[in-house]
Amino acid sequence: MRYLNERRVRIEIIPMIDIMLFLLVFFAMLLLKMIPSSGHITKLPTSTTAQALPAPKLLVELQDDGSIQVDHASVALPDLTARLRTLGPKTAVTIVGNQEVALQKVMAVLDAVKAAGVSQIAIAASRVN
Repeated sequence: MRYLNERRVRIEIIPMIDIMLFLLVFFAMLLLKMIPSSGHITKLPTSTTAQALPAPKLLVELQDDGSIQVDHASVALPDLTARLRTLGPKTAVTIVGNQEVALQKVMAVLDAVKAAGVSQIAIAASRVN
């Protein structure tokens, strides 16, 4: 007689919550890896007048050894100018450099960017309160 009784179907919610939490953490970690400026350069120069800017279309990183990286690939100054010419003059460029990067290297990159006709140029800095 016991087998003839109707059994109600129960949906277990606790395992579903565990799975949803796992998916949330997985996608959050995936999104953090997709951010273009993933923090390679941690000691930005400081400024009291630094302002928040929208995300750049092109991020140019100056390394301590003098190399230039665009999209995590090393490029030379003429190649940077050629690439910016193909992207057009309305491309927003942000130059990121460590505190130890020589000012001459920053000026060389600025000249290469301006030679391509780009007018939206920013230099990344951390704000000092």
